[in-house]
Amino acid sequence: MTGAPAVEAVNTSKRFGATTALHDVSLSIAPGSTHALVGRNGAGKSTLVSLLTGLQSPDAGVVRFDGEPAPPVPDRAAWRRRVACVFQRSTIIADLSVAENLFLNRQGDFVRWGPLRRRAKQLLDDFAVDVDPAARAGDLGVEQRQLVEIARALSQGTRFIILDEPTARLDATAIERLFVRLRALSATGVTMLFISHHLREVYEVCDTVTVLRDARHVLTAPVGTVDHDALVTAMTGEAVGLTTVGARPPVPPETQVALRVAGLTLRGSYTSIDVDVRAGEIVGVTGSGSSGKVALAETVGGLRRPTTGTVTVGGRTVTPGSVPAALAAGIGLVPHDRHREGLIPLLSVAENATLPIAASFGPAGYVSPTKLAATARAFIDRFDIHTSGPAAPVSSLSGGNAQKVVLARALSTAPSVLVLINPTAGVDVRSKESLLDAVRTAAGTGTAVLMVSDELDDLRHCDRVLVMFHGRVAAALPAGWSDTDVVAAVEGVTR
Repeated sequence: MTGAPAVEAVNTSKRFGATTALHDVSLSIAPGSTHALVGRNGAGKSTLVSLLTGLQSPDAGVVRFDGEPAPPVPDRAAWRRRVACVFQRSTIIADLSVAENLFLNRQGDFVRWGPLRRRAKQLLDDFAVDVDPAARAGDLGVEQRQLVEIARALSQGTRFIILDEPTARLDATAIERLFVRLRALSATGVTMLFISHHLREVYEVCDTVTVLRDARHVLTAPVGTVDHDALVTAMTGEAVGLTTVGARPPVPPETQVALRVAGLTLRGSYTSIDVDVRAGEIVGVTGSGSSGKVALAETVGGLRRPTTGTVTVGGRTVTPGSVPAALAAGIGLVPHDRHREGLIPLLSVAENATLPIAASFGPAGYVSPTKLAATARAFIDRFDIHTSGPAAPVSSLSGGNAQKVVLARALSTAPSVLVLINPTAGVDVRSKESLLDAVRTAAGTGTAVLMVSDELDDLRHCDRVLVMFHGRVAAALPAGWSDTDVVAAVEGVTR
């Protein structure tokens, strides 16, 4: 035992053209510890991860593992033995089996399927992952895919894993199961770097926290010595109370119903859902991953066709299972996965934000560049989108700013109904505040809001919260609910 850190970056810097992505940043992670890396979108976290995984080499400084210099960047096999990263966006290949994913590029020139599946079964059993090795990987749930990725990483010999927003798409029960596994791995000496925008998780599973801000190192300290407010201040540079939610005036009971969901059923997801949302009201929906909440929101937004039941907006029935019909009826949607469903990466910020209203920028399909840019600049200012300009590719944005573009597009048509699915997942604390402020502003102008979220801080902005359990509404909680009330209802416990 040398006593050297398991992983360290020493005075590392990285530039991309005129942009300084990382400036003189150092990080030291003790063997067997779980070390949190936090910061706002654009703080430099992704760049540091690229250095620690060998995807980039630093312009200055060094990276070491167990006191030894990192391998050359081209030596991918050596990097895989030292570090693995489970990214927020899965690297599992959907059309291959679980066994093939576990031993990708390691199965040899001639594949013997029986032994391969037996080795995969043994590996999964070693890490208590209850998945069929022969199953198609694309049929796995989010939680199962993450566990397969962790098992694959450890099977290659590394004892250092980077977890990039591992809980962003998990429900509360799946998150707790993941944390149990992470604690068990830590007890066996596995070292982890845990990246999250959810500060509660940092306090729950991490030993030490490092904060980056504006590409610089701000703070490293034991988690137990830094309270929530101090951590937020380090991330933002300002002393603020981000969890305080101002009271909204109640929506008068005689206010017109803007959205009515009646007898909505989607076989295998939810049954007999009835919900009324009045103009200007924010109604939250939460529940476990199997509750049907996401499928309900996607049905209202036109992404799914219900088995039975109706969705009406302003008293007019919406053609089911049609996004164009939902848009025409006055429904704006912020989908579950902004990468797959919310953005077109090859288009600009302006084109993404104004997609539903592009026809208004000129006759016969012609889009006036002047009108497009002017509208986009107004959206950039209104939603506080940090970008170099309307023409910048949307793929260049941080997660929080990309989500603001998705919200801007949903509101571009001035919809009478706004449907949001986990709107603040994977975004930093400041972006979360901006997004929720924009939602409250929309409600203040009369937009009815249906917000599905696993985040209690999101739900605090709602006038009432519906809790779904096994496909049905199990509880309706008025404003003033406690965290215990929501958690108990999500878990199916009657209080």
